[in-house]
Amino acid sequence: MPRVTNSPASRKRRKKVLNYAKGYFGNKSKLFRYAKEAVQHAWQYAYAARKKKKADWRALWIVRLNVACRDNGMSYSRFIEGLKAANIIMDRRVLSDLAIRDEVAFKGLVAQAQAALKVKAAALKQA
Repeated sequence: MPRVTNSPASRKRRKKVLNYAKGYFGNKSKLFRYAKEAVQHAWQYAYAARKKKKADWRALWIVRLNVACRDNGMSYSRFIEGLKAANIIMDRRVLSDLAIRDEVAFKGLVAQAQAALKVKAAALKQA
């Protein structure tokens, strides 16, 4: 009885890895052993980068908000504290978009945040 090698499936699997590794430099695109390792690393980097992308966007929104808040005489951290005190629940992406596209509405939010901070400060003094 001949030895079973599972040749078609093995070849298909190796070919798939080599296709993923197209464009890699040197042996990493030609030889299965090195391509497999390079592809695995690439997938790990891609996974981490997808997570990091979310943090990068959030950081950008926060920078935009900080600039817009300072233009309206308030720091970013005080603005967020004021929004929480006023029970205004909006994420940073929406706030950033408002700051860029609708300055009047953003100024209204800043005013509400400032008013809520004054109320909070008064309540703390009485307590």
